Amino acid sequence: MKAMTGRLRPSMLAAGRGLLLFVAAMTVSVTLFVLAVISISFILLGIGVFTTPVVLEAVRKHANQRRLWAMTWSDVRIPVPYRPFPKDLRSGVTGQVERTTLMLRDPATWRDLQWLLIDMTVGAVVAFLGAALMVYPVEGLVLAAGLWRVFRDDPYWYGFVPVDSQATALAALALGIVLFHVGLWASRPLLRLHFSLARTVLAPTRDEELAQRVERLTETRHEAVDTAAAELRRIERDLHDGAQARLVAMGMNLGTIEALIEKDPAQAKKLLAMARESSAEALTELRDLVRGIHPPVLAERGLGDAVKALALRLPLASEVTVELPGRAEAPVESAAYFAVSEALTNTVKHAEAERVYVDLHHAEGMLRISVTDDGRGGAAIGSGSGLSGIERRLGTFDGVLAVSSPAGGPTMVTMEIPCELS
Repeated sequence: MKAMTGRLRPSMLAAGRGLLLFVAAMTVSVTLFVLAVISISFILLGIGVFTTPVVLEAVRKHANQRRLWAMTWSDVRIPVPYRPFPKDLRSGVTGQVERTTLMLRDPATWRDLQWLLIDMTVGAVVAFLGAALMVYPVEGLVLAAGLWRVFRDDPYWYGFVPVDSQATALAALALGIVLFHVGLWASRPLLRLHFSLARTVLAPTRDEELAQRVERLTETRHEAVDTAAAELRRIERDLHDGAQARLVAMGMNLGTIEALIEKDPAQAKKLLAMARESSAEALTELRDLVRGIHPPVLAERGLGDAVKALALRLPLASEVTVELPGRAEAPVESAAYFAVSEALTNTVKHAEAERVYVDLHHAEGMLRISVTDDGRGGAAIGSGSGLSGIERRLGTFDGVLAVSSPAGGPTMVTMEIPCELS
């Protein structure tokens, strides 16, 4: 009984999500496919030059939303393969023609259109099947409760059972119970199957993915070099303005003390106290500087305990779940730690949240981290934002970042880094 109760909630949730996917497929996917076909057909008339980029951009947003749901609902990762637009893209009619040409030359555009076809047919059926298996048994229950009397003269077919009496209504109820149990076991696999079908169409080919990864790693390598140089300058500045200045002042005080120790012992004693205070402050600053480079708890106890220690210092309620059977390499742990730290800082500063949840686990060669809060939402990856910094940090290790943050919340920041644990 407990096992069934424990399975009921996630199965019902999967069924509800399947129903949402079915509605999205039969409305949004169908509409966007029709608009895309019409818009591309009208390019020769000139109208399509202005409408095609808008429609295809909407298609990409729809596909990206499905990618986000695939990862957050079923842990199915679908890469984003779109080619970036050049920074010097012109405006006006010439720019519209160039934008339309670039989008139509991108293989990902045609994969999106193929996916819309799959989504509105096979994908919709698979998504709906999980919901139907959970909802259809309710009809069997209603028939057994007395609705069968309406069909005494003309039997009503419930599945393969003709219902025209109490006995056949009970048979329909038995069939409904069987279907309900099938739905309990099948709704989540069916949801994952829906996203797997989407991945077979939306995901780039191996050659395209390798080329994209090389391009992305080249870009993130340059960013990592620039970030490292900036970090080195910050460390040098902090040392020069902080600990180094205090140590120089302490050395000068010790020289003065050496001259005064026989002539004015009382003044020498005061200067000794000042030197002791300066040394303690310098030591504190050095410890803070080292902690900013690589926290001791991270080196000593690993990523899980380091994140727990980080969460304990937050001014809001927190819950950290860790399932890591081993440790990743030190650079990966450091990147993950500071990425979580930045995500939690964003939560404290902007989310107006009361509670935050952090989950860390490793599966299929991926370190997966999610940071979820119950705040006001509205977070987005953009130029200069903390999330952009997280994305750059993860990109150095071929990692990815996904953000789900509707207005009103909740906000879920999901991170993945390919790595092995030792």
